[in-house]
Amino acid sequence: MLLLWLIFAAGVWLVFAFIANRLLANPRGDTVTGIFYHGSRIYCRVVHRLVVEGRENIPASREPGPLIVVCNHTAGLDPVLVQASVPFPIRFMMATKMRLPIFEVFWEWTEVISITTSGRDLGGLREALRHLQGGGVVGIFPEGSIERPPRVLTPFMAGTGILIGRSGARVLPIAITGTPYAAKAWGSLWRRSRSRLRVGPVVEFEPDTPAAAIVAQLQGWFEQETGWPIGTRTLPASSPTPTRSDRRG
Repeated sequence: MLLLWLIFAAGVWLVFAFIANRLLANPRGDTVTGIFYHGSRIYCRVVHRLVVEGRENIPASREPGPLIVVCNHTAGLDPVLVQASVPFPIRFMMATKMRLPIFEVFWEWTEVISITTSGRDLGGLREALRHLQGGGVVGIFPEGSIERPPRVLTPFMAGTGILIGRSGARVLPIAITGTPYAAKAWGSLWRRSRSRLRVGPVVEFEPDTPAAAIVAQLQGWFEQETGWPIGTRTLPASSPTPTRSDRRG
């Protein structure tokens, strides 16, 4: 009987050790993050059938910084898809108006960097620069808001080029397509989709590259990868009927 109990105890210990080891395999290397990280990966695969192209371009280290992850913005779901696909922690820059007070504890835990789309408050930009100078990773959506109408890129904001130019950080571009349409940003979390990430090679800009040139080069890459046109910042009076997937995703 004692032998059976010892075998049982050893088995339980091995299972616990395996689970603990798996949970620690996450961007921050702690158990709580591991639960959210692996849970979100399962969620992305099951609910959104996420496909990632160009995985070979994703830095394998947990500390690849200073690095700026640049993504187009299709839905509130976007940060979840991106973070679940990389092995390092990303501090995303988020418009203050999107930072719902009810989730403030979560925003603090994920260390979201709040910014204003007006460009008058430079606190967010300074915080992003400090994080990059410390070897961190910052995630930005240069369109400044979710694409409306769907499948039309919004012109990139100049602040993107300024942040990249001042920090001297490398850039990892990720084109997002196929996410579900929802009238409200976070509504996309509850709808199924066939989401797709196309990860481009890491880009390094010369120190003297003008901000406008950086923005133009990046926007051109996203236009090519998505096959979508570049619209304006004003929502047209009549928008095309939203669909769940894009023509290439």
